[in-house]
Amino acid sequence: MISRRILRIKVLQTIYSYYQNGDGDIARYEKELDYSIGRSYDLYFMLLQLGVDICQYAKNRIESNKQKLLATADDLNPNLRFANNKLIAQLSENSALQKRLSASKLSWQKAPELIKRIYNDLVASDQYADYMNAERSSYEDDKKIIEFLFENVVCECDLFYQTLEEMSIYWTDTAEFIIGMVLRTIERYRIGYDSEYKLMPMYKNEDDGTFARKLFDKAVASCDDYRKLISDNTTNWDVERIAFLDILIMQTAIAEIETFPEIPLKVTFNEYIELAKHYSTSRSSNFINGVLDKIVQILREEKRIMKVAENN
Repeated sequence: MISRRILRIKVLQTIYSYYQNGDGDIARYEKELDYSIGRSYDLYFMLLQLGVDICQYAKNRIESNKQKLLATADDLNPNLRFANNKLIAQLSENSALQKRLSASKLSWQKAPELIKRIYNDLVASDQYADYMNAERSSYEDDKKIIEFLFENVVCECDLFYQTLEEMSIYWTDTAEFIIGMVLRTIERYRIGYDSEYKLMPMYKNEDDGTFARKLFDKAVASCDDYRKLISDNTTNWDVERIAFLDILIMQTAIAEIETFPEIPLKVTFNEYIELAKHYSTSRSSNFINGVLDKIVQILREEKRIMKVAENN
C-alpha cells in the first residue's frame, strides 16, 4: 500500500507546483496529485518486475555461456539456483503484475545496463556466494536472497536512481519507500501461492484513498488563514524571509491537524518535521516544530481541533 508518508510527500510537491505556477486551477492540480500517486504505485510493479528481469538476465547468461566455442565444465553444468529462484518464478507468473505492466506499458527494456549492473553487484556479494554454494536450497533461502537484492544491492546502486530519474520525475523521491512495499510483499509470499495471489492494493483502506485529496484541498482553501497564523507566531520573523517550503510544510501540517481528528498530533508533528529535514534547510525542522507548537495551542483555545485520542 502507498503509505501516508508518500501521500504527504505527493501533496506537498503538488502544493508547491500549484503556487509556483500560479494559474489557480485547483482541478488541474487535483488531477496531477492523483496521477502522481498512481505513478508511485506503478513503480511498485516495476520493482517487482525488476527482480524478474534480473533473474531472466541470469538465465540468458547461462544459455549464452553454453554456446561458447570453448565452454568450460562450469558453463556446461551451471549452478541454476538463482536462475530457478522459486519466489521469482511465482512473481513472473503473477497475473496482477503482468496486467498492470501491460496496461501501463512500462518495462525495463530500455535499461539493459541497469539490469547488468545490479546482477553483477549481486554476484559479487558474499551473500550471493553463500546462497549459491549452500548444500541445500529452500524456499526461504530463495526469498532471503531476493530481499537482500532489493535491500542491499538495488538500494545502494547509483545507476538505479539515475535510471528512475530518466524514466519518470515521479519516482526518485519515493523509491526507497516503494522498495519497502516490495520487501513486505516478498515477506508475505508463501510456497504454493499461484498466479492469482493478490499483490498490495494502492491504498490500505478507503480513508487512505481520500486522504491526499482532502489534505490538498484544505491546505489550499485555507491558505490565507494558515499563513496569517504562521505570520502571527513567528516572532521577530518577517513572513517574507521564511523559506517558502517551510511555509508550505507548516500550511499542510495545519491542514492535517484541523482536518483529520483521528491522526494524533504527535504523528503529524513527526511526519512534517521529517519532511522538513529531507526537503528544506538544516534549521527548518526545529523552527517548524516551534511554530506549529504555538499554533496548536491557539487552535485548541479556539476549539478548532479536537483529537479523537488526545495524548498531547
